Amino acid sequence: MNKKWIVYVVAFAAFFGPFTQTIYAPLIPEVQRQFHTSEFVINLTISIFTLVLALMQIVYGPLADRLGRRKIMLPGILIYIGASIGAALSPSIPVLIFFRALQAAGIAVGSVVATTVIGDLFTGKQLGRSMGTFQMMVSLGPVVGPVIGGIVGEISGFHGVFWVLAATGVIMWLLTYKFLPETKTADSGGSRISIRDFYLILKHPVGSSVILLGFVQYFTFYNFLVFMPHLLSEFYHLSASEKGIIFLPMSLGVVIGSFAGSRLQEHFNSKKFLIFSSSLNVIATLLFVMMSSVSLTMLIVSISLFGLCLGLSLPVQTTLLSLAFLHNRATAIGTYNFFRYLGMAAGPMIGAIFYNLGNRIEFIFAAFVFTLVVLFAARQFVRTRQNLTT
Repeated sequence: MNKKWIVYVVAFAAFFGPFTQTIYAPLIPEVQRQFHTSEFVINLTISIFTLVLALMQIVYGPLADRLGRRKIMLPGILIYIGASIGAALSPSIPVLIFFRALQAAGIAVGSVVATTVIGDLFTGKQLGRSMGTFQMMVSLGPVVGPVIGGIVGEISGFHGVFWVLAATGVIMWLLTYKFLPETKTADSGGSRISIRDFYLILKHPVGSSVILLGFVQYFTFYNFLVFMPHLLSEFYHLSASEKGIIFLPMSLGVVIGSFAGSRLQEHFNSKKFLIFSSSLNVIATLLFVMMSSVSLTMLIVSISLFGLCLGLSLPVQTTLLSLAFLHNRATAIGTYNFFRYLGMAAGPMIGAIFYNLGNRIEFIFAAFVFTLVVLFAARQFVRTRQNLTT
């Protein structure tokens, strides 16, 4: 069994969640015209995907602990393939929305199983490095999704995008079938799914800290993704393509940070490193608030720092969860992913309320909430250390 190859196989499946979420974005105007629908309805094809992706995390987590990793991964990918074909053949917007939801229901299995399998296979230094490889590949999903979607959509329209997703889904299923063994051990998971499992994870000092940090990081990250283009237009009058280029350093920062974080956590206390990198996220957000309207260069520096520190913390978060919850690892990862996706959805919605007040209040609010969560996590980690010494 080649463990490194398994990491790439499961990371490839996890990559397809955010990839499928964003690949469709450049084609929204075309689909809206073709189906003669409103902007609100067409945006449902994006938001429904995110919502179902989040909800299915807390379904697949307990199932993976109870039934096994491979046993839910293969059916999940089959659902994704079928939904992609259905989306490609959709004759109306309600049908497209249904199959987008079904796509998310299938591919949501990837991120839960991937991190769980890595936790099953590795310990020590190799666990952190493998989590870094996983996070680096997943971070590429939202970066390359719109690029691939734009190219394929220009050639074959939005139907072609879904045919490409169906075809790559088949490749993903074949790779998973051939190379992914069942990694669930006899002592992992319980005999039934219980709400109490989620309660115990959220009550645990490591569980509550990591999950809240994941939520607030993506809450803030999606504020950048949604509201920064308006600022770039208002102060710097950039074109759509130029605004896309501005996002590139931030995206590359996440990828580079994920790789570096997996190595750096070997040399530092993981909990202290997580608090440090998260604190830098807050500083980067405040730097953006102060300098974004003053200098385009400083704006790029601040968002690059945010992306880098986000990437640094991601492998640390999943490593800490994997080590803290040995017997219900998939449930813990699923709960963590669920709250991260909630952060993605909540960021733009809550941020929109503050955006109308002006002066980048939405980012100040995000930084304030982020600070509270970092302080909470630091306190929880101190409590954990004190409990170990008593």
